[in-house]
Amino acid sequence: MKMIFYPALFAFVLFLQIVIPPDAFACTRVVYKGPNNTVMTGRSMDFSLEIPANLWIFPRGMKRNGEVGANSVEWVSKYGSIAASSWDIATPDGMNEKGLVANLLWLVQSEYPEFDINGDRQGLAISMWAQYMLDNFATVAEAVEAMRDEPFAVVSDFIPGTDKFTTVHLSLSDATGDNAIFEYVNGKLVIHHDPSYIVMTNDPIFEEQLALARYWENIPGKVFLPGSVTATDRFVRASFFIDAIPQTDNTRVAVAAVFSVIRNVSVPYGFEIEGFPNLSTTQWRVVSDQKNLVYYFETALTPNTFWVDLKKVDLSEGAHVKKLDLSNHKTYSGETSGKFVRSEPFQFIGI
Repeated sequence: MKMIFYPALFAFVLFLQIVIPPDAFACTRVVYKGPNNTVMTGRSMDFSLEIPANLWIFPRGMKRNGEVGANSVEWVSKYGSIAASSWDIATPDGMNEKGLVANLLWLVQSEYPEFDINGDRQGLAISMWAQYMLDNFATVAEAVEAMRDEPFAVVSDFIPGTDKFTTVHLSLSDATGDNAIFEYVNGKLVIHHDPSYIVMTNDPIFEEQLALARYWENIPGKVFLPGSVTATDRFVRASFFIDAIPQTDNTRVAVAAVFSVIRNVSVPYGFEIEGFPNLSTTQWRVVSDQKNLVYYFETALTPNTFWVDLKKVDLSEGAHVKKLDLSNHKTYSGETSGKFVRSEPFQFIGI
């Protein structure tokens, strides 16, 4: 087989490997759009340590506050949701009953606004950022309009027991296929809103990810794709493969195809690169079927993918909060809505 060498491409890839910092969390998120309103969002959750996750059912009508003291935002949830927790202190991923999906991914370059706990501006703990969106909005457009004037400050802090200051950006997608990316750059909220924004990884900021995408449009993906586990390489592979997989409204095929893309951009379990300790193992993966309201989940250390059909879950106001315990590598298979048990809601960590 004759190999084709692209000097400019080689130089560009080398440049990216040098100037883009290694990921702290090497997550990837991608949105699939098939015929007949088929929309699915897949993501990987990557972390250098095993990151305990449980699944939670949150009904409508839950009273919440932003967990940052007297100036916390307060609200009552308008929509029920399923959420994956991290350490049962935060929601990094979930889908609500209207098909809105929220995903948090690491972004080292995030800079949040200053927050005075005794000041006048309201605040929201970063642990609740995704859950706030799931609780309050049915569509991406609604969320973008509500957040445009920055009605509150997102307040971050260190992950308990670590020296890692939480720096994330937020992606939203909805059942129409609309997308938005929310980032804090130099202390200001930047919103990128367009249905075409179907892929997001970690660093760099999304504006630079878009520039990366434009560059790779001129490189034939069937001839060359970058194969490392860096955010930039994963962005390129995810962008190519999400367009290359079958366009179908067959749910079984579409879910399998989206999972195959997310697995392609996952980091092998236990993989390490000397000198790059922050490149992280994929701990769990999700595919959210926003048309049929089914949430598919798999972890690296259990053998099965299982799913939850939100149409079989009671999300009405006054219904019980329920939990699916995934601790100690508990294994589930098939549709698991009946396996959730009544539980007190976890406490979101604040300041």
